[in-house]
Amino acid sequence: MTDNKIYDPYDSFKKYCELLEKQINDFIFLLTNNSNFVKMSNLSMDAHSRYFEKLRKNQESVASLLNIPTKSDVANVANLTIRAEEKMEALEEQIWNLQDAMKSQSKEIDAVAEVSKEIIKLTKQLKTDLVKTKKDMVDTKDLHAEIQEMKFELMKLNDFKEEFETLKNLIKNEKEIEPTLVETSHSK
Repeated sequence: MTDNKIYDPYDSFKKYCELLEKQINDFIFLLTNNSNFVKMSNLSMDAHSRYFEKLRKNQESVASLLNIPTKSDVANVANLTIRAEEKMEALEEQIWNLQDAMKSQSKEIDAVAEVSKEIIKLTKQLKTDLVKTKKDMVDTKDLHAEIQEMKFELMKLNDFKEEFETLKNLIKNEKEIEPTLVETSHSK
């Protein structure tokens, strides 16, 4: 009883399917290995493709009359949508780059404005200093003219002093000469 096997219906079904598959494959091989079959299948494929082409054209005609999108229309819309999204992403990136550039230019403009304010401030200060300097120059010229007048007056006074000294010396000399004359006239 050790040789008793349990009956398995699935195993026998499997064997039957494998046998049937082999027979069908052999039959298909016999049919397809025939040149007449290949010619016939080629003709039927051509007819089938022409039928499908006519069917596709008819569907497109009916769809255009009914204003219904076809499969190719939907595919075109999908491609256009993808391209539009790509272009929008590229535009967004360009906008971000432009915003960054605008920010940096704005900072540069602010810096230039600050420098311009400083230059204007310095220019006003220089203008004020120039006006003061011109006024001081006029005052200096006036002072110079007054100093020249005073120098001229001092020269006159020096001349007058010299004349006065000369007169004083003359008077002194006359006084010295006069008593000797008086003595000489008294002695005579």
